[in-house]
Amino acid sequence: MFKKLLPFLFLTIGAAAQAQTPAPNSDDQYREPLQQVLNQIQERYGVKIRPDAAMVKDKYVTYAEWRFRPDVDETLKNVLGPFDLQVTQTGDKAYKLKTFQYHLKTPEEGAAQLAYLASRYHDVASWEKRKAELRSCMWEALRLSPMPAKPASKPIITNKRQYDGYTVENVALETLPGLYMTGSVYKPLKAKGKVPVIISPDGHFGDGRYRADAQKRCATLARMGAMVYSYDLFAWGESLLQFKGEDHRRSLAMTIQALNGERALDYLLSLKNADPSRAAITGGSGGGSQTMLLTALDDRIKVSVPVVMLSTYHSGGCPCESGQPVHLCGEGTNNAEIAAMAAPRPLLAITDGGDWTAQTPEAAMPYLRTLYGYYGKPELAQNVHLPKERHDYGPSKRQAMYEFMAKYLNLNLAAAEDASGKLDESKVTIEKEEAQKVFGPNGEELPANALHSFEELQAVFNKAATADGHARK
Repeated sequence: MFKKLLPFLFLTIGAAAQAQTPAPNSDDQYREPLQQVLNQIQERYGVKIRPDAAMVKDKYVTYAEWRFRPDVDETLKNVLGPFDLQVTQTGDKAYKLKTFQYHLKTPEEGAAQLAYLASRYHDVASWEKRKAELRSCMWEALRLSPMPAKPASKPIITNKRQYDGYTVENVALETLPGLYMTGSVYKPLKAKGKVPVIISPDGHFGDGRYRADAQKRCATLARMGAMVYSYDLFAWGESLLQFKGEDHRRSLAMTIQALNGERALDYLLSLKNADPSRAAITGGSGGGSQTMLLTALDDRIKVSVPVVMLSTYHSGGCPCESGQPVHLCGEGTNNAEIAAMAAPRPLLAITDGGDWTAQTPEAAMPYLRTLYGYYGKPELAQNVHLPKERHDYGPSKRQAMYEFMAKYLNLNLAAAEDASGKLDESKVTIEKEEAQKVFGPNGEELPANALHSFEELQAVFNKAATADGHARK
């Protein structure tokens, strides 16, 4: 008899337990596990959300079902917003959970911010005051005020090669004790007199500075008559001999890349035939971010060409571009205002229709020309927009840059074009990756004092910053 009653008893006990666990209510803020809420969203709206256990673990949604709306996208925004999470659509009714892109505004928000910024100054004096405040804050935000002492070591130069109209040699600079920045320096073969210098920070393109289009760009500029330093991103290229790839996405990467850019410029300007009145910078994507930032910080840079990066609403999709609070300076700034800090030095923004620079001609360029107009030089803020192109530093973008650099650095444009005026980079020799490495194919020549972890770098940087801070006092 008792055995016959067991199923009934279990059902009764289960029902009682359920009755004793009330549904979420206002006493507990309608609190439900995030994963449970996502399951409800999938069931109610007929969608699939790719799970990520680490993102949802131990997270709870308050006022969970109160956040639901008829529209699934609005519901997801309401539910995920408090956790700084969002989704990206990967297909029809399919979504992937990802961390919130804190740096990204909507185009409308970017335009509104720029309009507000523009209302804060109206002439050279008020703009110069704003620029000085921004620059001071930006150096502080980067933790480079004061600049760490430069190591006394000499540049490491290896494997000089000679080609049609130019030479290449691999150069490493010790930018902090044990921290080596690696790159290649391209020089004109038969330079006469003082020579313009160009630093070329790399972007987040495959194969880094080793890729063919980067070699074409730097070699062609050398054939035109400039010395060009093409160098690796932090924790990218040969920097991976010292650090892990994931270290590139740490906030200190933004600081190290700014420091490396300054050291690259120091090096080129130290060469006996360098012309300090003709120093320039150009880079694409993440290199475009560095182009705008370094130009804003350093008046030694006389000409700048940021490529596929100038936007009112996008501040860089990597902590190496926005990991330090540079864009929070002056109660908030953006890349258009940072780019304007180049004024009245010649600036060419190259943009396209396939990324966040699509609105730049209408959204940012009128603002930049107004700023340049304060100095009576609106024509020095230029834009080449390629609406059918996408995010790269391709041939048409390079040709536009060559023309601009030739004009403002007094370079030989004919070395980049054929007789009909079309782009001609055929005389550039494309090298294999191994030839461009400073420390040998497998890093066998890396100096003995080289750092070998991000933790070591942090310790060295903190020590240098503390020592320089005491020295300043």
